Amino acid sequence: MDRAVRRTEVLLVLGVSLGASAVYSLVTIIARLTAEQSLSQQTATLNPSRSDRPYLDLTYQLLGIFFNLVPVLLALHLLNRDGDGRRALGIDCRRPAFDLRWGALLAVGIGIPGLGLYFGAHALGINATVVPAALNDVWWAVPVLILAAAQNAILEEVIVVGYLMTRLQEMGWRIRAVVAASALLRGSYHLYQGFGGFVGNAVMGVVFALFYLRCKRVVPLIIAHTLLDVVAFVGYTLLKDHWSWL
Repeated sequence: MDRAVRRTEVLLVLGVSLGASAVYSLVTIIARLTAEQSLSQQTATLNPSRSDRPYLDLTYQLLGIFFNLVPVLLALHLLNRDGDGRRALGIDCRRPAFDLRWGALLAVGIGIPGLGLYFGAHALGINATVVPAALNDVWWAVPVLILAAAQNAILEEVIVVGYLMTRLQEMGWRIRAVVAASALLRGSYHLYQGFGGFVGNAVMGVVFALFYLRCKRVVPLIIAHTLLDVVAFVGYTLLKDHWSWL
């Protein structure tokens, strides 16, 4: 496959997944910056309810999770043309202890500084107030939020790290440019939260990209990302009525 074909493939995969999210996020931050309210007075809501009817809302939530994973299947399908895509990205069960240990360590190493960065950016007025979850009070809220966390992790780590970095290296990009492209893309589709969200996720992107270059395994990154989002989504849902600062 020549370089032009690979470039077109990458653009199409990103166009139906996180590249599109980055464009929408850029438009959103422009809208926020030109609004009457300051950025810190605005709210960015993740995982909202989509219907007042509980089982219709559940249907929408599950459909959203399923279809958001289709680009992952597409990326793996395309990588399979050159061999075993899953194995090439380290998506297997060969090293479970390694994956779990590093996933947990990365989650702690990213999560604690990330929380501090969020509060600092919000205090400086360069980040919106992020509401991690806004589902109605339903019995299935926590399971769906866990699924949403896993979906986010699988989508982002497979596309932005495994697939994108593999293709860029095949196209002859230098390692620094590959890491920068992966990190900047991750930061850009979080711009809707504000500049703190951009910087924090871009830094996370650098760390994850360097880890992947060293270990060639996406699973620890998926585990780390899932843990971070589960803590944010479920923790907020369970604690929002007890601590007003959340």
